[in-house]
Amino acid sequence: MTLVLANVSRSFGGVRAVDDATFAVESGEVHGLIGPNGAGKTTLLNLISGLIPPTGGTIELEGRRIDRLPPYRIAALGVARTYQNIRLFGGLSAADNVVVGRHLKRRAAPFWRRLLMLPSARREEVRAREAAEAGLARVGMRERARSQAYGLSYGEQRRVEIARALAAEPKLVLLDEPTAGMNPNEAAAVARLVREVAGEGRAVLLIEHNVRLVMEVCDRITVLNFGKVIARGTPAEVANDPAVIAAYLGDGA
Repeated sequence: MTLVLANVSRSFGGVRAVDDATFAVESGEVHGLIGPNGAGKTTLLNLISGLIPPTGGTIELEGRRIDRLPPYRIAALGVARTYQNIRLFGGLSAADNVVVGRHLKRRAAPFWRRLLMLPSARREEVRAREAAEAGLARVGMRERARSQAYGLSYGEQRRVEIARALAAEPKLVLLDEPTAGMNPNEAAAVARLVREVAGEGRAVLLIEHNVRLVMEVCDRITVLNFGKVIARGTPAEVANDPAVIAAYLGDGA
């Protein structure tokens, strides 16, 4: 298993945002994480990526505990993510944002070589730029590579953020609402990309309000409600689970 959560909890004051969550994500799998608003989905991604520590339980990446590591260490071990609220560098170009995402894969030349722009530093910069443009092409953004991020549409910014997450060639990709603000064609393209990423052997944990997309793209799904895991299984199993139907539609539905 790439990712294993065992009895993970997180409290904020008297509120248990995540309550004893247990599930696993395999290599080559797209694993959906769904639930009503406020169910604790983004909090779980924040726990996995180290932005906040759990108040209970353990999180393991390929058998190694990561739940007490800082975010930069977790990223260096192979975890990349996108955010519900986009976090691009608005004043940088799309390509520059993706180059930033490659910093964990780059063998940086010493500062003095970069300062003097010696051949090794120039070669490194060229490789990073080529990889960034290839990453943007993968998400359909090659033509906007030199556009500043703040001038891109919301959907385009989402695609740049996905390219940046993939730039480090992670083992585990955490996607938080990757198709928000996209039209149906853009969302379908992202769905194909997610399947392609999993086909490369990477694990993908996907939060997405587009339930139809989740049902089509995910191998397995975990459902949260009020911080608790109320169901897990294949899309068909989850879609027919009474607890899931009640959570989304209400007990009287």
